Amino acid sequence: MNVTEILRGLIAAAVMLSACSGKDDPNATATSTSKGGTGTTGDTQGTTTTGSTGVTMSGTRSTSASSSSTAPTDTTDPSETACDFLSCDSDPGDMEECDMLAQDCPEGEKCMPWADGGGSSWNATKCSPIDPDPKQPGEACVVEGSPVSGVDNCAKASMCWDVDPENEGVCIAFCEGTSVEDATCDPGFSCTLNADLSLILCLPDCDPLAQDCPGDELCIPADEKWNWTCVLDASGEAGVYGDPCEAPNACDRGLYCLAPEYVEGCEGVGCCSPFCDTSKANTCPGDTQECIPWYEEGMAPPGRENIGICGTPQ
Repeated sequence: MNVTEILRGLIAAAVMLSACSGKDDPNATATSTSKGGTGTTGDTQGTTTTGSTGVTMSGTRSTSASSSSTAPTDTTDPSETACDFLSCDSDPGDMEECDMLAQDCPEGEKCMPWADGGGSSWNATKCSPIDPDPKQPGEACVVEGSPVSGVDNCAKASMCWDVDPENEGVCIAFCEGTSVEDATCDPGFSCTLNADLSLILCLPDCDPLAQDCPGDELCIPADEKWNWTCVLDASGEAGVYGDPCEAPNACDRGLYCLAPEYVEGCEGVGCCSPFCDTSKANTCPGDTQECIPWYEEGMAPPGRENIGICGTPQ
């Protein structure tokens, strides 16, 4: 049994749980339809998922050590839960003032995600003024008010991401396209979309075995196609092997949140376990764990054939 079979059912549940977990605040999360090239680039925040995978995204930069991860193992239908990858602390409702892909705001304004109701998660869109001297993707930026205010000095179709306590971050581009289905990013980035399109971000691709994301960001799965992207660390003081987890990025860098049956002694909805290289000797920490291939045989993209996850075979 490979990891695709192991995780297919439990990642969907994690998508819902992840929005309520974060290092500095209860953070937002996002789903994603990833389309883009391969490679690692940029300095970004938080992450992503669609369909069967999920990752939490935060309005503020992590202040602790690195972390990584994925989702717990509940079988709850995500459609029946109150929070999604975008918001756990406010009523989702109908709060779209503008279209993130279309950027249909009046001249001099841009469509931006923000936290309607004063929460810490992006749960709506609105038209915000474009700065007279806008910063381009990849450049340093600042936000006004809270990190989820929806007001910054980035150019149109981009936002200030990975915001620190001084409200400084880096501009990151939005996906481009006429619809969710054809949304794309530049090579080296994956398009990450949340359920109601309050976030449509081009997040950098990465290698989970190398954990080659900038700063203390984590490399975890981005979508149901098993693309990999860099996300913010939301592990706090926890996140080592065997620690309980309820969010895709709630484990330390190099680990992932698995269903309890795959981690010895796990008593949470999920517990952290490391990625591993299937071409090397078994180094998994659990006595009953093996390095389970991430991809089905013959389905791994070039260069990803050796990605595995430490789990107890079922």
